[in-house]
Amino acid sequence: MSDLVRAGLIQQRWTGDKESMIANAVEAIGKAASQGAQVVCLQELFYGPYFCQIQDADYYSYTEGIPDGPTTKLMQEVAERHGVVLVVPMYEQEQPGVYYNTAAVIDADGTYLGKHRKNHIPQVKGFWEKFYFRPGNLGYPVFDTAVGRIGVYICYERHFPEGWRALGLAGAKIVFNPSATSRGLSEYLWRLEQPAAAAANEYFVGTINRIGVEPLGDNDFYGQSYFADPRGQLVGEAASDSEEEIVVRDLDMGQLAEVRDLWAFYRDRRPDSYGPLTEA
Repeated sequence: MSDLVRAGLIQQRWTGDKESMIANAVEAIGKAASQGAQVVCLQELFYGPYFCQIQDADYYSYTEGIPDGPTTKLMQEVAERHGVVLVVPMYEQEQPGVYYNTAAVIDADGTYLGKHRKNHIPQVKGFWEKFYFRPGNLGYPVFDTAVGRIGVYICYERHFPEGWRALGLAGAKIVFNPSATSRGLSEYLWRLEQPAAAAANEYFVGTINRIGVEPLGDNDFYGQSYFADPRGQLVGEAASDSEEEIVVRDLDMGQLAEVRDLWAFYRDRRPDSYGPLTEA
């Protein structure tokens, strides 16, 4: 396997309906693949609006089964057609009345590999997620793909360092963080937290945000999707804060061993001293 992995992020604006959002994403995946992307991640709850700005049970209709729902099946076909690994965030129905904020992971041959369910669920103004989602119950899985071991951490989870570290300990080389985050309280953290997590855990992070103001609220999603390397530096520029964009970057996997040998954070961990963290 080459030391270079070409990775893509799809930054979208809400189009007004699920069908056109999916069509837009499929087209963007094709464009990323035409630029040589080997792995592509979509934004959080990619085929819908960010409906968590309000609390309305009508939006339960956006749920699908994973992997048996139509969007997962479609994305398996798209992955196989283009030979790309896909990370596809959707609104999952496990059974009637049991819903999760989930990302499916599909290998480059179209094989469904598994899913990550968002573990940390916010419930604050404009982000009423506990109304829609149960906390995830699958832990922090890492997936063996055609581009190596990848992990997923969804939006609000980025504020919690424990999951980032769990993904690193499980061998993740790239962690994708699909998000829906708006200007205001947390915007300054956007350029801080993910590069810090990449440096602290010595892997690549690809983080995605949607753009625009949607009809359901006044959240102004500010885009700025980007990749950060194991040194905590951006790989190229971040995406626009106002326009749809396909971000494709070359990630040098050779940096992983280089940085881990230099800083040796994993060697110097002291798990024997961390017991109180899980006792509080």
